[in-house]
Amino acid sequence: MKKISVLLVDDHQMVRLGLKSYLNLQANVEVIAEAEDGQEGLEKALSLRPDVILMDLVMPKMTGVEATLEILSQWKEAKIVILTSYLDNAKIYPVLEAGARGYMLKTSSADEILRAIEKVADGQFAIETEVEKKVEDQKRHPNLHDDLTAREREILSLLAKGYDNQRIADESFISLKTVKTHVSNILSKLEVSDRTQAVVYAFQHGLVAQDAE
Repeated sequence: MKKISVLLVDDHQMVRLGLKSYLNLQANVEVIAEAEDGQEGLEKALSLRPDVILMDLVMPKMTGVEATLEILSQWKEAKIVILTSYLDNAKIYPVLEAGARGYMLKTSSADEILRAIEKVADGQFAIETEVEKKVEDQKRHPNLHDDLTAREREILSLLAKGYDNQRIADESFISLKTVKTHVSNILSKLEVSDRTQAVVYAFQHGLVAQDAE
């Protein structure tokens, strides 16, 4: 029986060690590589082409959302399962929109994570029950910010830090013109008239941390 090859992408060594130890004990799964940040995860995913990529969200160099987007842009058949501690909408929707096929929590049992890997490897989706409930609830009560792209959410978080357009351009490695376009789109989608109102909306809806400024 061919084993399901898995790439672990997480910046915490103990998390990788625990997952690898458990998964390699299974008859049908084999961890073939590890990565400690999003950039390394991207490189190993494209070079090794594992059956399933188990991806953390918050990591150095490149986030899980960014890595997911980049992997899928170059390898559309990639099967990515997010494994994170975050259960907020601002984390869930961008990565599912990016094309991840699974979203599991680090509070999930080892068996649940194994089943998620098996389901995704088999072409199915695997969404943690708590996450699925939030997704269904969100469908019933949609928010204006649901239409924000991952990049627009990133720009909004920088606005919340009080950055001006030039600093946002420098931080995001994009042109000043592109920043202005993103800001304009954010204001339009959130139905607000200025940056201050956009930031207030972001705080009210938990899109940025209260200490972001």
